[in-house]
Amino acid sequence: QVQLVESGGGLVQPGGSLRLSCAVSGSIFSFYAMGWYRQAPGKERELVATITRADSTNYADSVKGRFTISRDNAKNTVYLQMNSLKPEDTAVYYCNAKRVGVSPQWGQGTQVTVSS
Repeated sequence: QVQLVESGGGLVQPGGSLRLSCAVSGSIFSFYAMGWYRQAPGKERELVATITRADSTNYADSVKGRFTISRDNAKNTVYLQMNSLKPEDTAVYYCNAKRVGVSPQWGQGTQVTVSS
């Protein structure tokens, strides 16, 4: 079973940037498709971005052009670079790992707050 640990969240002003990291252990990282999701207070968890084993990416419309997902298989880590942050990006951000035949795994989440 894979373990995921997110880091990099914090408080940032509107227009600022943050980079989230998700370190993966316990299995072969390159076997997994990875994703970032977020959940704001009172709202359902939503997809932010995904990256396949072949580095194909997909983004929610709300973050296209501002966020970039990437992975480093040598470091067993997936990243989410977030630029031009808006107050509506405030949420707990979760890392997700998917592999055929295995239940999806989640990290504990990291808080991102965009406020002046």
